[in-house]
Amino acid sequence: MCYHKNESNILYSIHFHITAFHKYERSRIMSKVLLINGSPNQHGCTDTALQEVSMSLNKNGIESEIYWIGKKPISGCIACAKCFETGHCVFTNDGLNDILARLPEFDGIIVGSPVYYSGPAGNLCSFLDRLFFAGMAQNLMHGKLAASVVSCRRGGASATFERLNQYFLMSNMIVIGSQYWNQVHGFTPDDVRKDKEGLQTMRTLGQNMAWILQSIEAGKKAGIHKPVYEEPEMTNFID
Repeated sequence: MCYHKNESNILYSIHFHITAFHKYERSRIMSKVLLINGSPNQHGCTDTALQEVSMSLNKNGIESEIYWIGKKPISGCIACAKCFETGHCVFTNDGLNDILARLPEFDGIIVGSPVYYSGPAGNLCSFLDRLFFAGMAQNLMHGKLAASVVSCRRGGASATFERLNQYFLMSNMIVIGSQYWNQVHGFTPDDVRKDKEGLQTMRTLGQNMAWILQSIEAGKKAGIHKPVYEEPEMTNFID
């Protein structure tokens, strides 16, 4: 993405949001995880898996919230980089800016998707492209825990799982695993409820994320804090 912006406006926006983030962090007590349901079906197979993770988080002392992205079309990122200036996306009709503004509330993010042609749902990819790009502009993803959960009838789960994890792996996030790849199988929610191994994998994921969140809190009390990173270097392979 190539663009020229007013550098002072960008630096001010980043400074403002980082300052607000640290103030919010100091006021927090209980860790909280956001679970994003990227399926067009609010209470389908993907939600069944996310509910299992959510219950496991709650059982282990972690607050959780499930957000459904809905059925309406979601715009993709158009690389305008306005989010670097304003702190929010130019598209304002799909709920993304509400989630973006609330990111400091959450210590972890779990993204759930159905499998479509061995990949995540298209609307979810559009949502995540914008969320992570705008979040990068404000350093809102750094240090958060992350995981993806996928639901398929039969195949394509591993490719979808891998695709979703790429958002986390280049955003300074800590990816949490489970006893198996985070996937459930079934054509209906009742089918998924019969997938004993899949649901156990979801519960173990919740346990692991809760454990790491609690370990991070213990570390903070012992004086161990998040890394302070170098300024990013961008190499575009022009020469």
